[in-house]
Amino acid sequence: MARKIIHTSNAPEAIGTYSQAVKVGDTVYLSGQIPLVPETMTVIEGDFGTQVRQVFDNLSAVAVAAGGTLQDIAKLNIFLTDLSYFGTVNEIMAEYFEQPYPARAAIGVASLPKGVPVEMDAVMHLGA
Repeated sequence: MARKIIHTSNAPEAIGTYSQAVKVGDTVYLSGQIPLVPETMTVIEGDFGTQVRQVFDNLSAVAVAAGGTLQDIAKLNIFLTDLSYFGTVNEIMAEYFEQPYPARAAIGVASLPKGVPVEMDAVMHLGA
């Protein structure tokens, strides 16, 4: 199967040697998103909840560019520099996803790019 590179101006440009997403067949691998504002490439101002919403908005933009939606995500990985924010992520995730929810992992990490507290990547499956 051929690989297709997914790119949208509605999500932040890659800040390294990676693509926003890669589609292989009906599977789309979405690269990690941090709370960058696509238009300015700066970290969104605001509290942790504002940053989580920006990450979900960025993931959503890439999912749409690949022909899907957040509901097509089969696996979501959440990286947090402080696991005490786990409950907040759950609350906000419920605003963006409906059941059945994707498989998920929440992983505590020492640091993330640009000093942000949250990053998420995903695997999306398109079709039946």
